Amino acid sequence: MAGLPPRKRIEDVELMRALAHPLRSALVDHLMAVGPRTASECAAAVGSTASNCSWHLRQLAQHGLVERVEGDDGRERPWRACQVGIEFGDDPALRGAQLAVVGTTLARERELIERYLDTADQLDQEWQDASGINMYSLRVTAAELDELVQGIDALVRPYVSAIREDPPEGALPVHVGLRAFPRIDAEGKPSA
Repeated sequence: MAGLPPRKRIEDVELMRALAHPLRSALVDHLMAVGPRTASECAAAVGSTASNCSWHLRQLAQHGLVERVEGDDGRERPWRACQVGIEFGDDPALRGAQLAVVGTTLARERELIERYLDTADQLDQEWQDASGINMYSLRVTAAELDELVQGIDALVRPYVSAIREDPPEGALPVHVGLRAFPRIDAEGKPSA
């Protein structure tokens, strides 16, 4: 992925615990999606109070996930995400903390999907037509799946809000999620 900034690699259990908190995860996700926002603006987006968001943003700042930036009006300084994405290391000792973050992330994604479904008919027709929720059952090798995931990442990554510098007029923050894994049957074994 030449030329694009790397994701923040997280291998610290305390940082993972911070991201496993639903509000903190929502705040980081929101700031990565929409750019710098005040605590009040974040509160409206994530369904909390400005004071609660402010406190949690300060906690996230201690972990280097968000930082203050200069605002337009000089009164309240907004916060911004310090990274363009997050990935985990491979340390098996951190597996429990990683799963907690993934669980929080999936719950957040479900919330975003439900919000979209609840309001989809209120969107402009072009956004209704462009949106999609697709699921596929593939039959691939591990190498093919890895190639597919990397290929999709290469297609999507240049559009990531925190990376894209000059989006065209009318561009909105859009959620795209990808999960790719072997299907596991009820007995806990990979489906054949």
